[in-house]
Amino acid sequence: MLAYFWQGLLLGGAAAAQPGPIQAFLLSLTLRHGWRRAVLAAFAPLFSDGPIIALTLFILTQTPDWFFNALRISGGLFLLYLAWRAYAKPPLDLAAESLPHESAQTSLFQTVIVNLLNPNPYIFWATIAGPILLSGWRQAPINGIGFAIGFYGALIGGFIGFVILFSMTRRLDRRAARFLNMGAALVMVVFGLFQLLQGGLALL
Repeated sequence: MLAYFWQGLLLGGAAAAQPGPIQAFLLSLTLRHGWRRAVLAAFAPLFSDGPIIALTLFILTQTPDWFFNALRISGGLFLLYLAWRAYAKPPLDLAAESLPHESAQTSLFQTVIVNLLNPNPYIFWATIAGPILLSGWRQAPINGIGFAIGFYGALIGGFIGFVILFSMTRRLDRRAARFLNMGAALVMVVFGLFQLLQGGLALL
């Protein structure tokens, strides 16, 4: 079990450290609404990856290429929408960090959607994590469980550390926070356009 746990831990840490749509969105949430709301959103993979894993292992391997490309386009459009929201709504003052519970739920839901519409988790589970999980499970279910615990422990822990680190920027002056928020929006635009380009070219 420990061997699979460490594999999951390393893969989860690597996934959390790589720049991507989820990290950019979490940064935007942190700067605009504070770390409490963003920390809740960091748990989004627990809600979105179950369907992703099932879909990848049992369905996506049988679907045509256009499905992945349509997914890229949908995810790109959603990321552009989130980038526009980050641009239009500046970071709040630190005193406004306490937000209604409904707003935190909305952020979690949006992060789940970002992950579901991002093709990278599907590709990751189809090519890397899925075979390891299945191999461990076939040897003994505890091995597969150990891999999942290690992976999501490192992934979500990395996201939370990322949120807390960037929450400190909200203690800087408002212009610095605005600058970083614009950077997060720009990253989401880049990822969104990249997904639109990839999906559109493949469908042509």
